[in-house]
Amino acid sequence: MTATDAPAKGQDLRQLIRYALVGGSGVALDLGVFLLLYNVLGWNEQLANAISTSLGITNNFILNALFTFDKRDRLLIRFVRFYIVGLTGIALTYVLFRVFSDGLGADPNLVKAGSLPLVLAVQFLLNRKWSFA
Repeated sequence: MTATDAPAKGQDLRQLIRYALVGGSGVALDLGVFLLLYNVLGWNEQLANAISTSLGITNNFILNALFTFDKRDRLLIRFVRFYIVGLTGIALTYVLFRVFSDGLGADPNLVKAGSLPLVLAVQFLLNRKWSFA
């Protein structure tokens, strides 16, 4: 590692930590709204997931634009890209619901909770390389 690599590595780590913290707030919002819509209001798990994930995506875009990636230009374009990346999370979770909940009879609450780390990792990579590049 050269002397010029150290600042970049430190910045990458700070960015990852911020992304994880922002992601945590989005996960809490997403999961909380999902549990409310699905368990309390009795909505279909796919509809509850689409609504809860959309709220999490919007929360995370605002916080990531301000604190993680420090990007305030081209916000509409960035939001559209960020939302498209977020749709990958909805699609991935949809597939997991179909396989584990519908196909294998797993509890949708567990499927939703179990999908979150995988979705977070995929979306970080896509957002870093495309939405906030």
